[in-house]
Amino acid sequence: MGSRDTTIEDLVALQKQGKSMVVVHGGGNKVTEWLNRQGVTTEFVRGERVTDSAALEVATAVLAGLVNKETVAAINNLGGRAAGISGIDGSLIEGKLKNREMGYVGEAVNINPAILETLLKSGFIPIVSSMSLYAVDRPADAAQILNINADPTAGDLAAALGAEKLIFLTNVAGINDASGEVIPRLAAKEAQSLVESGVISGGMIPKLNACLTALNAGAIARIIDGRQPHALMKEYEGQGGGTTIYKESDD
Repeated sequence: MGSRDTTIEDLVALQKQGKSMVVVHGGGNKVTEWLNRQGVTTEFVRGERVTDSAALEVATAVLAGLVNKETVAAINNLGGRAAGISGIDGSLIEGKLKNREMGYVGEAVNINPAILETLLKSGFIPIVSSMSLYAVDRPADAAQILNINADPTAGDLAAALGAEKLIFLTNVAGINDASGEVIPRLAAKEAQSLVESGVISGGMIPKLNACLTALNAGAIARIIDGRQPHALMKEYEGQGGGTTIYKESDD
């Protein structure tokens, strides 16, 4: 979110229209910045940060603290009503280690959406940082928190809440085909073949998988260009571009 980003304005405006929304955020660049400040070096494997104890402390402080609260403050200062939580609060996300070589990097095994439902019913936009409780197979001497990817978290929460729509605000125009053109509508089976052929790669893969998770729970799944002014508002008004992921039975 750059200095000219309009997402916060859109969230406040949509809330005042009666829309019920949950925001899931990451903040990897900010974590890297603070790790560098602390003199902590980290490595990446297949695009994911290896998270040792020192990196976990910084990630928790930055994601569940600074990034989360700055987002909440921006919404509240514009007249919205937001409350910041992490996946740890209320045992919202119960996780396990994804791969031991990655350190404290986790994946969700269970979602307990009660805290989100309470906040939504009370008129708040929950702002969720992508951390989880280390709840499954945790050694007694291990940390109690895991760092998890925000993309699958968004899909898991959308499914658990029975959300109407999952929207990814990204820094690309949508999912591109082999020639670089945006695909307006992409069937789930076709999406898998594009992954296998390498057309869809990198950070778009976890977003696509999250879309499939939401689709299977009955949600509409959208990947749109969050760099465009008022992209979120235009999405709700039916004017958004980007890519819609759909199941063949919906066609």
